[in-house]
Amino acid sequence: MAASYTPLDLPDDPQLVRNVTHFARALRVAGLPAGPGRVADAIRAVAVAGFTDRADFYATLQACFTSRPEHRAVFAQVFRLYWRDPQFLEHMMSLLLPAVQGAAEERLARPAEKRAAEALLHGVVRSLLNHPEDDKTTEIEIDARLTMSPHERLRTLDFEQMSNAEMAEAKRLLARLSLPIQPLTARRTMAAFHGAVPDWRRTMRDATRRGGEIQSFALKTRRDRLPALVCLCDISGSMSSYSRAVLHFLHAVANQKGAGWAKVHAFTFGTRLTNITRHLRQRDVDAALAAAGAEAQDWEGGTRIGACLTAFNRDWSRRIMGQGAVVLLITDGLDRDDPAELEAAMVRLQLSARRVIWLNPLLRWDGFAPKAAGIKAMLPHVDSFRAGHNIAALEGLVAALSRPDDFGEKARLMRLLSAD
Repeated sequence: MAASYTPLDLPDDPQLVRNVTHFARALRVAGLPAGPGRVADAIRAVAVAGFTDRADFYATLQACFTSRPEHRAVFAQVFRLYWRDPQFLEHMMSLLLPAVQGAAEERLARPAEKRAAEALLHGVVRSLLNHPEDDKTTEIEIDARLTMSPHERLRTLDFEQMSNAEMAEAKRLLARLSLPIQPLTARRTMAAFHGAVPDWRRTMRDATRRGGEIQSFALKTRRDRLPALVCLCDISGSMSSYSRAVLHFLHAVANQKGAGWAKVHAFTFGTRLTNITRHLRQRDVDAALAAAGAEAQDWEGGTRIGACLTAFNRDWSRRIMGQGAVVLLITDGLDRDDPAELEAAMVRLQLSARRVIWLNPLLRWDGFAPKAAGIKAMLPHVDSFRAGHNIAALEGLVAALSRPDDFGEKARLMRLLSAD
């Protein structure tokens, strides 16, 4: 018996079907789940909605090919390059092919733009590289020995501007980073042959064994103890790209031997606080972050910094902050809750911690100023305020931890805050 297939009511114009199919293929390469079923649904939807209005056409395809909030940025860039920009091929080639540094002013790619370019030019750049004889243009040799290396460029590239390949390489670099810290001097003492403090109790105990005769003085010194590292990472929609990179970095720190930390505690917060410490103990970083993502149900949602910090102070502060812990606060400070609640939570957090270091990706902008209510409430109650948008910024944490007088950008921003 011959197999029967359900007929598809497709538009009569084969060019439109071909374009939608190619557009779906580009979305699939960019990471969206644009399978054959969604392609068929998109073609049917376009046939019903029509092709007369651009806004309706965009909304129709977006409804068919996107199912999560993080898909919208990639879809918007692929749609713009494929359907709207008449010079999309030249524009995408300029995004992907190497350019001479300083020859022209480089425009930074918008979020997800490189992923869209890679998806639409999937195989084109590789073909040009593998078959240079097909290119009839004049070849120009440039001595680039003194230009910036790829690793140096990657260190200073914003996490939000990275393509898929660049983010994968950045994760490999983050896995090799270390975050050492000097041990703290504890109150407890221990016996030491070359100690600086006399141990009178042990001296008298030894003397009683010899009939009360003191032959030598016992010495002692203070013990060294390792502090704990506590990370509070914002996973709201505006922080998703930075949070994933920071969590890769924290996984490397948590699983690195001899890093100088007693324990590494990690919490995520968006609309609620989630403890993901046990997930970071897994050796495989992908499995660890997958488990952490399943545990934290508020990824790329809203932001309630004040309520989440209040929950941390109430439920976790006394458990993990009693040994001079250092707190890394990764957030942009854009909170929707009451600023008074946020300020009270920050006061309590600073009193409980040895140091509070705030990493804010908004510092990548030269004209950044503390104008948001959440930033104004948090800034006076941190010890150091630093950028956290690229690998170089994360490497700068070593300086912030090794020097107690490192304030980052806090002093400059406090002057701006007082001037207002």
